Amino acid sequence: MVILDGKKTSNDLKDEIAIAVAKRRSEGKKIPHLAAILVGTDGASMTYVNSKVKSCEKVGFNSTLIDLPEDTTEDQLLNEIDDLNKDNDIDGFIVQLPLPKQIDEQKVLMAVDPNKDVDGFHPVNVGKMTLDLPTFLPATPYGIMELLKRYKVETSGKNVVVIGRSHIVGRPMSILLSQKRDVGNATVTLVHSRTKNLEEITKEADIIVAALGKAEFLTGDMVKDGVTIIDVGITRVKDDSKKRGYRLAGDVDFESVSKKAGFITPVPGGVGPMTIAMLLKNTLLACENRD
Repeated sequence: MVILDGKKTSNDLKDEIAIAVAKRRSEGKKIPHLAAILVGTDGASMTYVNSKVKSCEKVGFNSTLIDLPEDTTEDQLLNEIDDLNKDNDIDGFIVQLPLPKQIDEQKVLMAVDPNKDVDGFHPVNVGKMTLDLPTFLPATPYGIMELLKRYKVETSGKNVVVIGRSHIVGRPMSILLSQKRDVGNATVTLVHSRTKNLEEITKEADIIVAALGKAEFLTGDMVKDGVTIIDVGITRVKDDSKKRGYRLAGDVDFESVSKKAGFITPVPGGVGPMTIAMLLKNTLLACENRD
């Protein structure tokens, strides 16, 4: 059983990006600049955004954090987005989700300039991805593809099951793995809450991407020997034995599934670090596109 180490792989990627940034600096070219908008005080979002800022420092990017209060109106947020769209020094930016209930997330994502949409969520970029045209890939699926590539996990002709149909992970993952690309050419089944006989389907899978947000949903009796497991979920599970009162669990019951897996991502330290690394890679691409 091989652990797909997202922490190590993301650090390798950051080192590669840092070299590219240093080369740009030595050639007098523009230094990539990533901005993030954070609305409110959601703990997980704050941790994630701060991690992005630190990662920018590590690779030599410029970064800007726009911190807005919980009661920010939709119009105020749209004005901030408009300012970033027009700011020539900003190469890419993200609006951290989830947003407070008074703000329409879809309207916000539509307002981001597709050329600065380094999260890859704008319909223009989603459409390009679907048609296999050059574009920003959504950071989490992009990170998963990179992990599979670097660990030389064979996907061509394999039976892949993606659990979860979100626009952020499940749906793009199913599209990317089915396309003609180095990591792709798989036969993909997308399953969800209404799927019947789910266990029969997962038992036939060579590769499973679990992205449904339900702690330890996938268990050892639902998979076959030698399966590759990509665990996208991360949930706080109450645990009084821990000092902080909880532990972090993925969508996969690691204890039982790892006994059968050929490759598996840990939680934490698997997919999560890759997401940030690919966001940086998209920002570097955005900067290069503007050269």
